[in-house]
Amino acid sequence: MTASIRGRLLLLAAVWLTAALLAAFVLIAHLLENFVTDRFDAETLAIADSLIGQLEVDDDDGRIELDDTPLDARFSLPLSGWYWQVGADDVPLARSPSLLDGRLSGPVGELTGAPGRDTDGAGLRVLRRELSIPDSDALIAVTVTAPQAQIDASLAQVVRPLAVALAVLGLGLAAASVIQVTLGLRSLDRLRADLARVRAGDRDRLARPDVTDLRPLAAEINAALDQNASLLARSRQHLGNLAHSLKTPLSALSNELPPDHQGQALITRMDRLIGWHLRRARQAGPRLMGSRTPVAPVIDDILLVLRWPLADRGMTADVDCPPDAAFSGERQDLEEMIGNLSENAAKWGRTRLRITVRTAPARLVLRIEDDGPGLDATQAPRALIRGSRLDELGPPGAGLGLAIVADLAALHGGELRLERSDLGGLAAVLDLPA
Repeated sequence: MTASIRGRLLLLAAVWLTAALLAAFVLIAHLLENFVTDRFDAETLAIADSLIGQLEVDDDDGRIELDDTPLDARFSLPLSGWYWQVGADDVPLARSPSLLDGRLSGPVGELTGAPGRDTDGAGLRVLRRELSIPDSDALIAVTVTAPQAQIDASLAQVVRPLAVALAVLGLGLAAASVIQVTLGLRSLDRLRADLARVRAGDRDRLARPDVTDLRPLAAEINAALDQNASLLARSRQHLGNLAHSLKTPLSALSNELPPDHQGQALITRMDRLIGWHLRRARQAGPRLMGSRTPVAPVIDDILLVLRWPLADRGMTADVDCPPDAAFSGERQDLEEMIGNLSENAAKWGRTRLRITVRTAPARLVLRIEDDGPGLDATQAPRALIRGSRLDELGPPGAGLGLAIVADLAALHGGELRLERSDLGGLAAVLDLPA
């Protein structure tokens, strides 16, 4: 069975509708068949009664005779299927002109209607009535037949419109079922669309559904969203407390040791590792669902922070960002990714920093480029390894920035690629969900 609720409802409706219409057709067709057959039986019975009324016994010799015969023209047409015969003790006394030299033999019984066969094999509806009359000991048998083909033709004239009417009714009911299911599930479709908007960051909660059946579900989803936000806030608070409890003793220890003490290198390494693991823990923790962050203000804020380092190095920054570009995630994650890459470009660039933002259906692509030395094909993979530094004599750093950006991009369903820029330096490409 289909996994779709709409498909299941329509399939069940189609099955029950087809079964109901077939059952109605069979029942009504059976009733019509009985009605049509009874009508023909009534005609043949009337002929039989007419023949019985014309029977009399001759007073002289006791023979049974017919005073008159039915005037129905159908019994005059040869081999028409409309026949009558009167017999006494199985000896025919009189028969209709349509029977020619034939003889009818019907089922035994006082009044019986049963199928029979004509001389050419055509079906007959046979009515036989047996009786006795006063002043005679003979058993009188009156047999009247009607052609089965005419009965079937009369039945077809009423059954065929019935089939057409039920088919039209079935199509109408099927269309009504589709409309009913579609309208019935429209509220569920709206709930799914609202949830998609929450996930995309256009809203933070689900709207109250217009049907009472979906309100408990919407309330549970909203409660889950609230719990997600609460867990995220608590996680960040705990991470901040942990960072403070670890970094404060390290800072105190660093201040106690002379600058040239060999323990300073160990303290620096421990500080780097603590920062790395705290960032990793933050990335692996709960994320706030439904966040949506405009990109242009984040770039402006980062360049505002970098204005003095860029000015000290004589570098200019060019930005090309559509005003409606947005990131499907939290602002601080986008700030960390763009900030790390921009700081890296400001450290290694010579005169230019360029940030380009492009949007595609459900995607956001940022290129942060510089005109520094860049990386070759063998250096780019190594640059994404945490703690790795390709040039120990270059600008100071922990060697964690690119690895953090790559992890954050992957966490949001994106990726970080390192390419060669047409400015001559490195082009860091962030491909993220929009």
